[in-house]
Amino acid sequence: MDGETALKIGVLALQGDFQEHETILTSLGVDVREVRLPEQLDGLDGLILPGGESTTFGKLAVTFGLLEPLRSLARSLPMWGTCGGLVFMAKKVGFDQPIMGVLDVVVERNAFGRQVDSFEQDINVRGIEGGPFHGVFIRAPVVRQVGPAVEVLCALQDGRIVAVRQGSLMGTSFHPELTDDPRIHKYFLKIVSEKKG
Repeated sequence: MDGETALKIGVLALQGDFQEHETILTSLGVDVREVRLPEQLDGLDGLILPGGESTTFGKLAVTFGLLEPLRSLARSLPMWGTCGGLVFMAKKVGFDQPIMGVLDVVVERNAFGRQVDSFEQDINVRGIEGGPFHGVFIRAPVVRQVGPAVEVLCALQDGRIVAVRQGSLMGTSFHPELTDDPRIHKYFLKIVSEKKG
């Protein structure tokens, strides 16, 4: 895509399905960097926090000294959390676990049930053209409340919110990286490009 080949996107690679994000980003011509240490955040244009176990994310972020740098960077660096990454970015999750607290939402973890209750469903996501997106929900969270600056990008038919945006911060309950559809990654890259100016 024009203008995106120069983008440098980090993928938090502490745990979870970071390699799937990397595969899609690489196919889009993006310069991808795995992030495990604070110094690897330098020079990034955007950061993806992948799906995984949010409590493990938090503990490892504390262990590697990433939590505070991530919180500070979220004021200026576009970030996108998928599933566990969304939980990690949220202000409240209902559990005592290390979180970034940068996305003004209240999230319920594992809102659809256990692993056996995982499902796939076509969904309509605001800002994504070309018809419905195939959402893959694995032990997925839902957003129970949003702050005044948060835009709802997608809600299921029963009203449960599964995608949000707050400025250059974004969160999805589902896993776009587990499909062969790059449209939501392109949407995030557009946010990054606009922020970069």
